Amino acid sequence: MKNLNIAALCILAFAIISTSCRKGNDPIQQPTTTQVSGGTDDGTIKGFFLLNEGNMGSNKATIDYYDYPSGKYSKNIYPSRNPNVVKELGDVGNDIQIYGSKLYAVINVSNLIEVMDVKTAKHIATITVPNCRYLAFDKGYAYVSSYAGPVLIDPNSRLGYVARIDTATLKVRDTCVVGYQPEEMAIRDNKLYVANSGGYRVPNYDNTVSVIDLSAFKETKKIIVGINLDHIKPDGHGNLYVTSRGDYKTIPSNTYVINSSDQVSDVLNLPASNLTVSGDSIYVYSTQWSYVTNSNAISYAIINTQSKTVVTRNFITDGTDKKIVIPYGIAINPETKEIFVTDAKDYITPGRIYCFTPQGKYKWDAETGDIPGHIVFTRTRLSGF
Repeated sequence: MKNLNIAALCILAFAIISTSCRKGNDPIQQPTTTQVSGGTDDGTIKGFFLLNEGNMGSNKATIDYYDYPSGKYSKNIYPSRNPNVVKELGDVGNDIQIYGSKLYAVINVSNLIEVMDVKTAKHIATITVPNCRYLAFDKGYAYVSSYAGPVLIDPNSRLGYVARIDTATLKVRDTCVVGYQPEEMAIRDNKLYVANSGGYRVPNYDNTVSVIDLSAFKETKKIIVGINLDHIKPDGHGNLYVTSRGDYKTIPSNTYVINSSDQVSDVLNLPASNLTVSGDSIYVYSTQWSYVTNSNAISYAIINTQSKTVVTRNFITDGTDKKIVIPYGIAINPETKEIFVTDAKDYITPGRIYCFTPQGKYKWDAETGDIPGHIVFTRTRLSGF
């Protein structure tokens, strides 16, 4: 559910779409499996899970899986592996992560985190967190950002919080109040950094990163960065890269650097919708929407984290970027350095995932669920392949 304000303004349109979740007597949907590559079993990465958000109000969040040894891409694996879960995943998948032997999927509008066995993708538990957004893990705890209120544009919306969950018991142990509509989080030096968006309070966006001392689990300060913050990622040099969505009108999207002293040290003048770190490079794509032009400006950049400079504005080098309508997710295989970019297309029909070589050359693509947004690599091969 990126571009939060656009999505929120379109709730009524999405809500009229008929739900696709399985009712009690409906047949169990089987996954669609496609051979997309020759397969390889050389590395410890055995595959990846892709969480498709699905249109808000349609209960169409789904999970796909790509298997490296067989080269097969399987679309919508959850229903057949969990035939007794009647409503399946729910409404709007917003993050997916692996910690230990468990796979965690944040289902935003359904107010829950679905916990599964990473080897089988079978349901273990459901954790309730209102309007949950993103996950971070540290020392046996899961941290979940929460808007703490309903999906609603409201200038008087309440402050959000971070929930602290014991990964052994899967119970919420504590909460810590942060800024308005908190998004992605990053952990550095026993501190949790939370990007606050204030998206529900448009045009009065939040512009801060909350800093939480994890030992006391208390917010110690806020760092003023830029308006409508979204993603935050640590590099290998003690810095945090934070993205701002701007106001979609006069203030553009941008990328900021917070140094080890918790100061904003650099403003890169680079629009960013999402980013991922690979070694000394950060891969960034941007679909910068403007209400002035009523169009998106799309780019694919790489930042060198040693020099903090943009080294290219298009890491897709063979022209395949022209096939991608709306880039919506990005990931780099930590071993092969393959680049993955997802395409949300029109937001209401199946999307697509593209795989590129480290040099930005096309390798393969496959159809995904609706609005493919979040990828996590696994060293545990999914059973059944």
